[in-house]
Amino acid sequence: MDSGIETVDVIVVGMGPGGEAVAGELADAGLKVVGVEARLVGGECPYYGCIPSKMMIRAANVLAEARRIQELAGSVSVVPDFSLVARRIRAEATDDWDDTVAAKRFTDKGGLLVRGTGRLSGPRQVTVRRSDGGESIFAARRAVVLNPGTNPAVPPVPGLTGTPFWTNREAMATTAAPASLAIIGGGPIGAELAQMFARFGTHVTVVVRGPVLLPREEPEASALLAEVFDSEGIRVLFNTNVTGVRHSDAGFSLELSDPGTPELVAERLLVATGRATTLDALKLEQAGIDWDGKIPPAVDGQLQLTDGLYLIGDAVGAGEFTHMSMYQANIVAGHILGPGIVGGDRGTTASHAVPRVTFTDPEIGSVGLSEHQARAAGLEIRVGITLLADSTRGWIHKAGNQGFIKVVEDAGSGVLVGASSVGPCGGEVLSLLALAVHARVPVSTLKTMIYAYPTFHRAIESDLASLH
Repeated sequence: MDSGIETVDVIVVGMGPGGEAVAGELADAGLKVVGVEARLVGGECPYYGCIPSKMMIRAANVLAEARRIQELAGSVSVVPDFSLVARRIRAEATDDWDDTVAAKRFTDKGGLLVRGTGRLSGPRQVTVRRSDGGESIFAARRAVVLNPGTNPAVPPVPGLTGTPFWTNREAMATTAAPASLAIIGGGPIGAELAQMFARFGTHVTVVVRGPVLLPREEPEASALLAEVFDSEGIRVLFNTNVTGVRHSDAGFSLELSDPGTPELVAERLLVATGRATTLDALKLEQAGIDWDGKIPPAVDGQLQLTDGLYLIGDAVGAGEFTHMSMYQANIVAGHILGPGIVGGDRGTTASHAVPRVTFTDPEIGSVGLSEHQARAAGLEIRVGITLLADSTRGWIHKAGNQGFIKVVEDAGSGVLVGASSVGPCGGEVLSLLALAVHARVPVSTLKTMIYAYPTFHRAIESDLASLH
C-alpha cells in the first residue's frame, strides 16, 4: 500500500455522540482507531442541543413554577436573570465551547483524533482535509463508520442570508434574553425555545407554515400546546410564510404572507426549520454506494451500507436524536468486535419503538405510531385517552396539570403500537409506554399490572380500560 496511506483498524468520520461512543469503545478494546472531527468532539448535543437547551428549559420551568405559587401556596415576586443560565451553560455544559475534555476522553483510550473534514476515497479509505491545511489518508482493515450528523437548515427566504439571525447554535450562546424574538418554525426546537425565552420575559412570536405546532405529534398534543402558548402570551401565526427579511440596527423586520399581519418586527430572529444532512460531503460514490441525495441510503440490520462501511446517526433517517445515534453505535461496535467477545453480538436495529420528547411545559413524549399513522398503515386499531387533570395525581397537582396519555392498540395482535404521554414529567412517564411498544407486551398483560397510586403513570390504567 502507498506509504502515504496509514493503515488502521477502524476509521470513524464524525465524532458526535454516536461516533464518539463507537470510537471510544473500539479504542478501549485495543483496536487502532482514528476519529475524524472538524468541529467539537461530542457533536451538537452537548454544545448546542440537548444539554444546554435543557439547562435553559429547567431554569424557565422554575420561573413558571414560582408563578404558580399564588394558586397553591402563597405569594412570590419573580425577577428573571438570564445571566445565571448563560454562566451555567458555559461553566457546566460546554466549557465555553471547548472540547478538550471530550477529546482527551477518546485519546486516553488510545484513539487518534484528527481535526478536519473526512471523505471517502475508496471502500475502506478516508481522505482527511486537516484543519491545519494538510491532508491525511487512512485505510481501514476492519471498518469505516460514518456519522456525518446534520446542520441547522436555513430556508431560502429573500434577504435572510447575511443577517445575524440565530439558529439553535447562536441561541445557546446568547448571554441575554432579547426583548422580542421572532421564530420561524414550530417544530420541537422552535417550540421549546419559544416558551423558554417567553418565561424569561421575551415577547415571542412564532411563524408556522402549517396549521399546527409540532405536526409530527398527535393533534391533541399540538392543540394543547397552542392553548398553553396563548395563555402564556406567546403569539403563534399559523398558515403563514415569511416572504422577506430585513435587518437594521433596530432589529429584524419580517415580511409575512398573512394579510392580517403583513410585517413582524423583533429584536432577534431564530430560524428553527429543521436540520440539513451533510452526508453528500462524504462522497459515498467512492465506495460504490448509489445515493440520490434525498432519501437516506439503505443500511442492513447492523447499519452497513456495504461490507465494513457503516452509517449511523441522523443520516440513517430513523430519527434525529442523540439516543438513536447511541443505540446505533452500540450495535455497530458489537458487530465490529464480533461475537467472540463478551457483549459482541448486540442484535440488529429496530425502529418500531423510537421514543422522542419535546421538552415544553407540558412535556410531550411519543413512541411508535400515532393514531393517524396506524390507520394509514391499514391496522384495525383501538384508542384510549385519559386527561391528566381527571386523574388523582393531576387533580392534586392542580396548577400546570395540563396533559393526557393516549395509547394506540393494534386490535389484531393485542399490543400497543404507539403512545403519547403529555404533561408534567411526560417524558419520564413515556418510559413505561416505550417498553410496552418495544417489547410488544400484550395489552392483556398491561391490564393486570399494579400501577402505583397516586402517580401520573396510573392514568395508563385508565387508558387501557377505555380502549375502543
